[in-house]
Amino acid sequence: MNRYPVWKYILIVIALLLGALYTAPNYFVESPALQVTTGSSILKITNSTSEQVEAALKAAGIAHDGVSLDGNENSTSVRARFATTDAQFKAKLALERALNRNPAEPDYIVTVNLVKNTPHWMQALRALPMNLGLDLRGGVHFLMQVDVAATTETKIKGIQQSVRSQLVSKDNKDEARHSGIDRVGQTIEVRFDDAARRAKARSIIGAESADLLLTDASDANGLKLIVALKPEALQRTIEEGVKQNILTLSKRVNELGVSEPIIQQQGRDRIVVQLPGVQDVARAKDIIGRTATLEMRMVDDTVVPGMESAANIPLTSELFTDERGQPIVLLKDIILTGEYISSAIGTMDQNNQPAVSLDLNGNGGSKMRIATRERIGKRMAILLKEKGKYNVLSAPVINSELGSRFQITGMGTPQKANELALLLRSGALSAPMEIIEERVIGPQLGAENITKGLYSTVYGFAAIAIFMIIYYHMFGAFSVVALASNLLFLLALLSWMQVTLTLPGIAAIALALGMAIDANVLINERIREELRAGESPQKAIAAGFDRAWATILDSNVTTLIVGIALLVFGSGPVRGFAVVHCLGILTSMFSSVFVSRGVVNLWYGRKKKLNKVSIGTVWTPGLSVTKS
Repeated sequence: MNRYPVWKYILIVIALLLGALYTAPNYFVESPALQVTTGSSILKITNSTSEQVEAALKAAGIAHDGVSLDGNENSTSVRARFATTDAQFKAKLALERALNRNPAEPDYIVTVNLVKNTPHWMQALRALPMNLGLDLRGGVHFLMQVDVAATTETKIKGIQQSVRSQLVSKDNKDEARHSGIDRVGQTIEVRFDDAARRAKARSIIGAESADLLLTDASDANGLKLIVALKPEALQRTIEEGVKQNILTLSKRVNELGVSEPIIQQQGRDRIVVQLPGVQDVARAKDIIGRTATLEMRMVDDTVVPGMESAANIPLTSELFTDERGQPIVLLKDIILTGEYISSAIGTMDQNNQPAVSLDLNGNGGSKMRIATRERIGKRMAILLKEKGKYNVLSAPVINSELGSRFQITGMGTPQKANELALLLRSGALSAPMEIIEERVIGPQLGAENITKGLYSTVYGFAAIAIFMIIYYHMFGAFSVVALASNLLFLLALLSWMQVTLTLPGIAAIALALGMAIDANVLINERIREELRAGESPQKAIAAGFDRAWATILDSNVTTLIVGIALLVFGSGPVRGFAVVHCLGILTSMFSSVFVSRGVVNLWYGRKKKLNKVSIGTVWTPGLSVTKS
């Protein structure tokens, strides 16, 4: 009646062993470390770099716990581990002096961070410690606002250029010749001399894109076709822009060597960036806060040099200032944007001056060839847009048809070239952003939060265990075993899934303990009811587990529904709480019923004739009977 088959005990043992394996990495502390990287194409991170790092540390008399060459096909770095943060910061200064000949233009970038000490055989089994959130580990928090207006502006400019190119390329028989294309607010107005040409242009533009809303109109100047972006397409553009920015920021964070970053969307047009463990906040802000987007435009050579006043600027052009502070007039049509860049590396040009070598993807190379084929001898400007302001990096003359590879020259210093290459290599932001909130949490506060959270969980567990053993005697001890296994399973799942643990997550763990013990209370009380009804101990145990299961399932399912709702509709700390809460419900149902019954069956199921069980005092109406 109360015997488990062998396979169930084997399943429990395997679950406990796996739980112990995937929980164990959390007991290995992290070591302070330094990461040495470079953004230059001239310098490479190799084994000789590791030897340089070791030699520099030895010369400075700084002890370390190992220097290793880490990385993949995308990036390589040297990591040096240290026993204390004091040694870490001393080593940072020593390495910066030893590796860089010119501190103002460093060849190597030395970044402070933390590395895990989990054994390699555990890492091979994907047994990794839980990621700790900002409130537990310390670090920096940024809330960034995406410039929706700039996203719309870029999209409308792209539509204007696309409409112009479509009508020119397909107008073989002069069937869709227009008399002018103008930008009016968020729409494009194309003027025509007769209705037949307008109808032809309408069919050409409509066939190219289903996102455009085309409307026929007329005024005193003649017929026109109004081209606008559909509202749903505009909303999709904004959403895609935010997602592209998230992807770009992720690549930039990888360049910083940050582990377990949190980069996620908040609301319609905001992005949260959390960098746990980051101690070099200034560099993180410099890279994350750079909101550069790249544009390439043609110089308007119809404006006579020296006559660049507002009155002389055509409506199709804009006035800027070049890198030397001289006025320069550029066409509004954008030839290419940073989204077509596949690679960017800091290098030297033919005059041995700092430059950035760019590689474009297939579409980018095709656009560049088409744009420059008929414009040899003319100037093309390269602009960098940061925080709504344009900076003309250079405006070289097109000496030949350009393709998928070319250089941006006139960068000034290698450091500027490497920084621009980093921004472009990690992907240009599809829309400008600005930091609207910044918070820095020190590692000491994070350690204090971990200590308090650990104490609350341990003390809560101890209080529950003492109460259960006093009130339910041996069955209370069985419940404590099930509760301990539940905690083990929950921590193992969080580690295996690499869930980021935050303070709300610790609160969810404490709540999971209370809910898990609640199921055992239901089981124990049900067994007591069966004993009061006169059932034998063996039948009471079987009936108690079987009949309590429906109640346990109902209560957990309803709570799980609330947890799923928090997970779907919540954000930030709420989602962190919901994830741990939902996993805790699943592990508690397994441990409080399956594991708990296995322990009870192992203890009492071996006895064919069982006269009493230790489950505390059982009160029968009119008579007190103690089953202990």
